[in-house]
Amino acid sequence: MTDKEQYKIQAEPFYQQQNNEVALYEAAYRNRLPVMVKGPTGCGKSRFIEYMAWKLGKPLITVACNEDMTASDLVGRYLLDEGGTRWLDGPLTTAARIGAICYLDEIVEARQDTTVVIHPLTDHRRTLPLDKKGELIHAHPDFQLVISYNPGYQTLMKDLKQSTKQRFTAFDFDYPDAALETEIVANETGLASDTVAKLVKIGNVARNLKGHGLDEGISTRLLVYAATLIKDNVSPVDACRMALVRPITDDADIRETLDHAIVATFT
Repeated sequence: MTDKEQYKIQAEPFYQQQNNEVALYEAAYRNRLPVMVKGPTGCGKSRFIEYMAWKLGKPLITVACNEDMTASDLVGRYLLDEGGTRWLDGPLTTAARIGAICYLDEIVEARQDTTVVIHPLTDHRRTLPLDKKGELIHAHPDFQLVISYNPGYQTLMKDLKQSTKQRFTAFDFDYPDAALETEIVANETGLASDTVAKLVKIGNVARNLKGHGLDEGISTRLLVYAATLIKDNVSPVDACRMALVRPITDDADIRETLDHAIVATFT
């Protein structure tokens, strides 16, 4: 199996378009422009990138960024083995070599000194210097860099530098409207649409509390979890409490408000 085959997405990921983001992404890819996807947690950012990689027929390499990630984790490092030392490419280097889409998920979680390594890949140079190896990689013509993050979690300590932001085109994502979200969750889980519509209603109640006791609303992902439990014969009230309320808050008043909304919706 080649590297390209290893990172190929075989089955079509389910994705429901909200606006014209598919056509806009295709335009960005045709011109090999870097893409930044912003939006709340669980609203479909990663699914969108998976879908676009499938639609374009390109391999996708995804990196879940974290605060312990170093530049070497992205570009590669020398390893010791029984034969001596050998170089192992990191995911960013692999993507640049084989012409994959490299997706850095939740980029703001990575240290700023780490994200600087992407700069030469996101301007006219399209190069990646491997200083430890003394090699300069010219990115494959099919290579594209994509990053994502949740603006709701931005702080002075966790934000992208302007020198990084202004290297990307950008999409703003949000939760779908009620009808589309109902269709998405029903398709993902096979649960009847009338029941899913009630879950979406509860989700919107919680989203209206964002900034009024909740840091983040109920995501589409959590609605899928609740629908999955209901499909497995868990009672709707228990499924909603387990999947929609308990994960997002420990505040007794907020829990009581949401629990009341659940009972009122399903009884």
